[in-house]
Amino acid sequence: MHAFLSVGSTRFDTLVSSAFQERFLSRLQRKGFHSLVVQCGNSAFDLADTVEDGEKLKLTKCGIEIEYWKFKPSLEEEYRKADLVISHAGSGTILDVLRRGKAMIVIPNPTLLDNHQEELASTLQSMGYLISTTVEDLPVVLDALDMTSIKTFPSFEGARFAKIVDEALGFI
Repeated sequence: MHAFLSVGSTRFDTLVSSAFQERFLSRLQRKGFHSLVVQCGNSAFDLADTVEDGEKLKLTKCGIEIEYWKFKPSLEEEYRKADLVISHAGSGTILDVLRRGKAMIVIPNPTLLDNHQEELASTLQSMGYLISTTVEDLPVVLDALDMTSIKTFPSFEGARFAKIVDEALGFI
């Protein structure tokens, strides 16, 4: 199986650093994962000085093949290939991943102003669409992970949305 970890455009040093630690990687391996791609952005971590913009680097650790890079123009291919996405809790990323029917673990970034990611993550977790955790608890969550227990996110219904907007604006 294949996992993808993304931090988006904002630094999330602790999440990226955890992706290279044995306590995280060994749990991924025990769950049957053999590869991990890490989109590290501009995060500061032990290997940050080794990766330049536009460059992909690879290493193997704890039996997991790891590829890491800063940014790509699109994450579409990464989402498609992933069996599990581990990510910051940005709304755009969450919707992109859930609409593809992928299992998702989100970690709200506590360094962001007003910790706005926490509210969205908590709500979607309470509805069963994803798992929300902290960097510290991520290995424990991986130990208990049952990807089949995560509900499939409903597909977007453009006509329904348009009707709600039309009603709200008094057009019908």
